[in-house]
Amino acid sequence: MKIKRTAGEFAFDSANTIVLLLFCFAVALPLLNVVAGSLSSNEAIVHAKVMLWPVGFNWLNYEYVLKNAVFWRAFWVTIQLVVIGTAINMTMTLLTSYPLSKPWLRGRKFILLAIIFTMIFQAPMVPMYLLIKSMGMLNSIWSLIIPGALSAFNMMLCITFMRSIPEELFEAARVDGMSEYRILWRIVVPLSMPINVTLILFYAVGHWNNYLGPLLYITDREMQPLQLYLYKLISQFDMDSAGGQSVLELSSAITPQGLQMATIIIATVPIIIIYPFLQKHFIKGALLGSVKE
Repeated sequence: MKIKRTAGEFAFDSANTIVLLLFCFAVALPLLNVVAGSLSSNEAIVHAKVMLWPVGFNWLNYEYVLKNAVFWRAFWVTIQLVVIGTAINMTMTLLTSYPLSKPWLRGRKFILLAIIFTMIFQAPMVPMYLLIKSMGMLNSIWSLIIPGALSAFNMMLCITFMRSIPEELFEAARVDGMSEYRILWRIVVPLSMPINVTLILFYAVGHWNNYLGPLLYITDREMQPLQLYLYKLISQFDMDSAGGQSVLELSSAITPQGLQMATIIIATVPIIIIYPFLQKHFIKGALLGSVKE
């Protein structure tokens, strides 16, 4: 049955729609400007003629970035960081969340409080750097993975979700002789797929966008991930990162600004492509994992 809305409800919904559209437009403006600039000619960018549409269509910025070995090296380091880091994050989260979701676990409250304590009080930057250095993890992807191997916030979401799984399933599995590890991987993980996909997205995007960690722990140019590469390219326009002498040779056709914009777009595209495929599971997992009984 269709419910008839009053004039006040219709006006409220219309005002909300307009405000949200304005917010979306405001968020999209910078992105559209970067896309337009990356596809514009040298002259249009230098004379600030580019707004939301390319002026003097030009593919050279993208061609140059895609041929830049330094960019692809940073891209490959980031791919390794995302894959290895997310796998370790999810393993730690699942192995921690399953036992802590059981009320019969001895010392459960103390362990939860200890983990939640790390959400409120985090290690200062200098002691953390000295610890990473003393462990010999500088200039390696492990310095970007091990310190954040377990997110307390994501663990709490996972615990809340696992509590919604009927305990009768676990009791039946134990009667059949299954160990707790087999119960976790054969029952809990498949039934927790919505929250698992959500946490994978959280962890993967976190690793992809990680900037402070590489800035502190990575000094070797061969090991710099994509975000550190972008920082050097945009803030300093590092000639080695941009491609060195070949940039000067193409200076009449491309500009530093156009090169920077094209690099930003290429670095953003993978996340934009992946997210729509995970959106359904992401929304379901976020909602279910945030409800506490």
